Amino acid sequence: MKTYKTIVLGATTNPNRYAYRAVEMLRQKNIEVIPIGIRKGNTAGLKIHNDLPPIDNVHTITLYINATTQKEYYDYILALKPKRVIFNPGTENTELYGLLKQHKPDIQIEIACTLVMLSIGNYEI
Repeated sequence: MKTYKTIVLGATTNPNRYAYRAVEMLRQKNIEVIPIGIRKGNTAGLKIHNDLPPIDNVHTITLYINATTQKEYYDYILALKPKRVIFNPGTENTELYGLLKQHKPDIQIEIACTLVMLSIGNYEI
């Protein structure tokens, strides 16, 4: 069985934000999710990590931070060696696409909406 351990980068305590909804939907689909964000608190019943914890076997990182903010996470994202990175609307970043492909040529880069992917059943591929 394939596992889709997912990091939500840009997690928030605000239930009106898409990152919050993504954590909720991932949990509803029984996908292991690790929320990482700037502010302390909980999102959809999970503690938001404010540090950058080492995490093994990451399948997907779904981004909810803009391209400028992403720069401070480049090394962390690359170190996690994900199989896939999803760039949600507003997070597109050609510089990071290039870095990802340079460090891991077989990485899957998705310019898509995690919520839509989960809703229509093409998140788990």
